[in-house]
Parts: sequence; structure tokens; C-alpha cells
Amino acid sequence: MRFSAWQVLKEGLTGNRGWGAHWRDPEPKPAYDVIIIGGGGHGLATAYYLAKEHGITNVAVLEKGYIGGGNVGRNTTIVRANYGLPGNSEFYSHSLKLWEGLEADLNYNVMHSQRGIINLFHSDGARDAAARRGNAMINQGDDAVLLDREGVRAMLPFLDYDNIRFPVYGGLYHARGGTARHDAVAWGFARGADRRGVDLIQNCEVTGIDIEQGRVTGVQTTRGAIKAKKVAMVAAGRSGQVAAMAGMRLPIESHILQAFVTEGLKPCLDTVVTFGMGHFYISQSDKGGLVFGGDLDFYASYAARGNLPQAEHVMEAAMTLMPMIGKARVLRSWGGIMDMSPDGSPIIDTTHIDGLFLNCGWCYGGFKAVPGSGHVTAHLIATGRPHAAATKYRLDRFATGIGLMDEEGTGSQHNLH
Repeated sequence: MRFSAWQVLKEGLTGNRGWGAHWRDPEPKPAYDVIIIGGGGHGLATAYYLAKEHGITNVAVLEKGYIGGGNVGRNTTIVRANYGLPGNSEFYSHSLKLWEGLEADLNYNVMHSQRGIINLFHSDGARDAAARRGNAMINQGDDAVLLDREGVRAMLPFLDYDNIRFPVYGGLYHARGGTARHDAVAWGFARGADRRGVDLIQNCEVTGIDIEQGRVTGVQTTRGAIKAKKVAMVAAGRSGQVAAMAGMRLPIESHILQAFVTEGLKPCLDTVVTFGMGHFYISQSDKGGLVFGGDLDFYASYAARGNLPQAEHVMEAAMTLMPMIGKARVLRSWGGIMDMSPDGSPIIDTTHIDGLFLNCGWCYGGFKAVPGSGHVTAHLIATGRPHAAATKYRLDRFATGIGLMDEEGTGSQHNLH
């Protein structure tokens, strides 16, 4: 079914009884041309672009739970392209362009809202760094405006500008940044892939990867063995566990990242704001809740929940930046499993096993990368060559030390990114 204004009106007037399922629930076939391990945003986008851009439709996405139940539905929904280093800058610019045409492409409302994002800075040195980043963004073809203190105050009058430790000096404004509805992104890509013939197999956990004479031949699952010519590991925080089935040890640690949302409030925040000194970021959802998060919990874990000391740190940062938030009641919190790479940048590459591909290491940047990640991974699988926007995301940079992309300048260590 193709969505249209007429269809929405018709269903609204007839009790919404005519809608069908967004995607099929097929049984796994004995064999596929491509198997994608992981039914999150990146896996679904990869399947979609394989079918749309390359005509490869004999594809299965294997998800151990349900579509949209992992990190793609457990994040703070921020979309941006304000990266400064070569490699990251090109990729996230490519992804943002895909975001801007995504709803028309999918014929699905993912609620992409380019409400802008302001990265605050709190010292002269941080202002210089923001100016350099802004220039890099503009050179890449994206947008950036360096705001002084009063420029930020005109947009965000409720911040604490005179905090003794972290006074607000200004901010880097990225107008094309914003947010999108996370679960709608998963549903839109799932629907789009299904309409092009891709099989979305839910409740199908991969328990083994079959390899013969250095080439992948298929996978073992809780629903039986499935043959495949190519297999892509796109399992986010579980990437290390999945790769271990193929005898690989990845340069990945899995950490918890918490997020929080308040009760619904009247509109008060129409941009995304990031507070680097407190590692805090916040926006307001379409339902009125303030959605915010902070830093990692700094211990390796596969539990999709966080600990109280880090929750306290996030609340302290919130109160430091915008004291008015103290009047809001926190409604709920959740945690996502972050696959942290040593340099804070992702990995999209072939492996030493013929036909086995890897997509992981997204750290904090997974949601904003969904369209771009799927697009370039599909290109890699279909052609065997890296896409021009992802040439820096090689796995071997961690073995050679050549080409590491430490975007934050904190050093090559998992838990610092």
C-alpha cells in the first residue's frame, strides 16, 4: 500500500480498518544471495539500498528479536553532519543528504525535523576549535554559523550564561541538523525493503557462521541453517559476539549509553543543544518531552540499562546548563549498547574471509548515520569496493595505526569515545 493524503483521509473516516501490515512475516528460505545479520537501522537500510540501488533482492535480514527493538529504537534521535576530520566529514555529509530526501524516497513519514543544532563552547580555545570545525563543514559543502554569546542568548535565553565554571562563550550553529523519529526510521526502511522483495526474519538468532576454505557459505540460526553467498555483520553493540562466530576478534568494546525523557511540556526548546563540558545534549520531542543524555557508563556491558551514578551525572549537567529543567519530572530512561571503537569512528569493510562484510563501531553516531551507513555498505557488498564516502573506514587502521580518526581528540581508547 502506498501512503497518500487521500489514503490517510479515507482510513480516518472509516475507522482505520483498511491498513495492512507494513511488511511480511516470511519463513526463511534455504538460501539467499545476501544475509544481513542485524535488523536495526543499519541492517534494514543496507537491505533497502541493496534492492533499490543494486537490484539485489534475494536478501534476508535476520533479527534475533523484533524489528526496531535494538539501538535504533533506543537513542536520542539526533541527526547532524558537523564532523571535522576528513573521512568522517564526507561520510556524515553524504548521510545528511540522504536524510533530506528520505521521506519521499521511502514514501513514509520518519518525522525528520531540521530544527538545527547548537554546539556550545565555553573558552577561547573551544571557540577556536569550533571555528575550525565550522570551516571544515563549510568546505565540505555543509552549513555552519559561529554564534557569539549574544547570538546564542537570542535563541536560547534560558541557559545559565554566567556559570562560574562553564560560562557560555558562544556556539556553532548547524541549521540542517535536527532530529527524526527513531522507530519510524526502522519501520520506513523495513517497509521499503519488504516492498522490494527482501525477507525480514524476526525472532531468528544467528548462532554460527559457516566458513569453508576461507569463504563464507551461510549461517546457523535458531530457525535452522541458511545458505548465502555473502554475509554482512551489522549487529551494533553485539558486533564482537557475532564476529567471534567467524573467529574474529574486533577492536570493539560494548558500553551502555543512557537516555532520559521528561513528561510532556509546552514547546520551549526548538533546537538541539549540546553542552560539551558536561557531555550533555538535549532536544524536545514532538510530544513535548525533553529528550536528553550524557556520557557512557564507562564499563563494558551488554545490559540495555544503565547505572545510577551516571544518571546523577547527566542530571547535574542538565541543571548546570539550564536550571529551569529542575522543574520537569523525568518520565523514563533507557539504555543502548554502544559498539565503541578505539578512535571513535566506524568500521565498514571486507574481512579476511571471502564474502564476509563488517559494519560496526558507530559509538555515539549510529542513528544519524543510518541512511549513509546502509547506502555505503550496500555498495561495498554489491561491488566489492568501498563507496567514495567511506574510504577511511577500513578495519586495518587499528593494526597499522595509519588513518586513525580521533574526532574528539581524546586518544585512541574505547571508553573515551
